[in-house]
Amino acid sequence: MQMQKEVHLTGKDLTNMVQLRPQDVGKYAIVPGPRDRLDVLLKKIENPVKNFSFMEYSMYTGMFQGIKVTAMNGGRFSTDTSITTEVICNAGIKDVIRVGSCGAMDENIKVGDLIVVDKVIRGDGVTPYYVDSKFQTVADKKIADTLFEVAKGMGVGVHRGTTWTTDALLRETREIVEAKRKEGAVAVDMVSSTLITICQTYNVRAGSILAVSDNLITGEMGFMNPLYYMAESSVIAIALEAVKKLEGK
Repeated sequence: MQMQKEVHLTGKDLTNMVQLRPQDVGKYAIVPGPRDRLDVLLKKIENPVKNFSFMEYSMYTGMFQGIKVTAMNGGRFSTDTSITTEVICNAGIKDVIRVGSCGAMDENIKVGDLIVVDKVIRGDGVTPYYVDSKFQTVADKKIADTLFEVAKGMGVGVHRGTTWTTDALLRETREIVEAKRKEGAVAVDMVSSTLITICQTYNVRAGSILAVSDNLITGEMGFMNPLYYMAESSVIAIALEAVKKLEGK
């Protein structure tokens, strides 16, 4: 007996399951990974209303200086990010900004700096089910340009370029890292390729801004560094200001 449906469970099915409608969300979504980063974001949004809470993921929609904005903890890894991104895209959100973290792959990039993603080298295990190996995962230029402009205007240390997404955090060997550096990667994370690729398949504009938590080249670990915590706050403030600029305010 064959499956009764072409795909067992679709993004639309998930969106219907959590009873999410286009009128419930904003044009813009800001998507941190962990719940604690979402809590910081929610404090900056006026009157956030919970759209749904399913497993450990929650979505809220409120206002930021007259603009309707949706916020959701979108996952730390490629697999959970794919699920939440499907929901975001099927809900009718038009612009998505990922606020995350990354490891630098350039000795001149410091812990606490920020990186705006332009292009992603896909090393995750999810996107091959969506696109073929020739597909180019590229952030929306307007979103990336706006994030970079806002960050520069705030006076923070910000870089932009190609990043690499991997599922194998504990297998970032010298050989693999050097190979990805030769392909142009300046940083590595575990989310951007999945989020941006899926958004591209839905023609949803997406970008990613990342706080540098460590450096693979120098070996510096900054997860407990106050500069990293400050950078985590900065990416949220930058994303909100970018929404204002994208909206023409």
